[in-house]
Amino acid sequence: MAVDLGTANTLIYTVDDGIVLNQPSVVCFERHATPCESTLAAVGSAAKQLLGRTPANLETVRPLQHGVIANVPAAQQMIRSFVDMACPRRLFGRRATFTICVPAGATNVERRAIREAAFAAGAASVHLIGELLASAVGAGVPVASATASMVVDIGGGTTEVGMIAHGSVVCGGSARVGGDQFDLAIINHVRNVYGVMLGEQTAEHVKKTIGTALRNAPVERMRATGRSLEDSLPRTVELTSHDVADALVVPLRHVIDAVRAVLETAPPELVTDVAETGIVLTGGGALLANLDACLSAQLCVPVRVADEPMTCAVRGAGAAASLLDEYAFD
Repeated sequence: MAVDLGTANTLIYTVDDGIVLNQPSVVCFERHATPCESTLAAVGSAAKQLLGRTPANLETVRPLQHGVIANVPAAQQMIRSFVDMACPRRLFGRRATFTICVPAGATNVERRAIREAAFAAGAASVHLIGELLASAVGAGVPVASATASMVVDIGGGTTEVGMIAHGSVVCGGSARVGGDQFDLAIINHVRNVYGVMLGEQTAEHVKKTIGTALRNAPVERMRATGRSLEDSLPRTVELTSHDVADALVVPLRHVIDAVRAVLETAPPELVTDVAETGIVLTGGGALLANLDACLSAQLCVPVRVADEPMTCAVRGAGAAASLLDEYAFD
């Protein structure tokens, strides 16, 4: 069983059935009178719907920050619930081996937290694989080749960049920017320009509907409702794709800088390979319209978006799990 514990979404993959779960990485707890006592009220999509809407007796938690576990107890309950949703107990009774994607910058403490959460969910054994390498395998990149390939994985909270050859990441880097930071940038832009405060889910909907990385793309429009900063009453504004492009300038600059940093420190031979093979974009953030064209124009390198970029990591981890001798596992 392969698991991609993402800041925004958690995916589970099995060899027999492919992707069996794709849920937001959110849990909701019901508080009780006894201090430190709470019960799980909702998980996944049901919990995400409660973000920003929870009454006093409920607490909504996102256990992962920047791709690693920030709240171990909440993560353990979330993983256990997701495993139950993906594989009924009658099917999961034989205790599976988990292969879990982790970001390259995860510390030993963070890796231990991931292992503990997986064992608490019922894993018989746990293997950790770098998110970037798993994404490359899932995207169909020839990772075993001597010719280097460059992969940029844009997740919910982290962007991973690396050059891959001979089945491992030769050189790489990361930036703590991803889909969540894109949403926050949209919220800040609408607040500053229109005087309206959008909710996180509204900003995400705007990004997915009219979001673009290029301002010179054809204009698209939509209406979004938030709270007026002037009188605190509901107010609807018409946003354009140009608004979103303007909002995303800064977070996209961080992504571009992360790629530049890897290119600047890589051996010339690897840079030559990338000039020929190009850059492959994976992760949910790769779905932003015109992102490939934006990066290509800034970096002067061919850029393409992988097929089904959001599921590349978990599919790659599932494929790599059957070839433990060929890939770098912890």
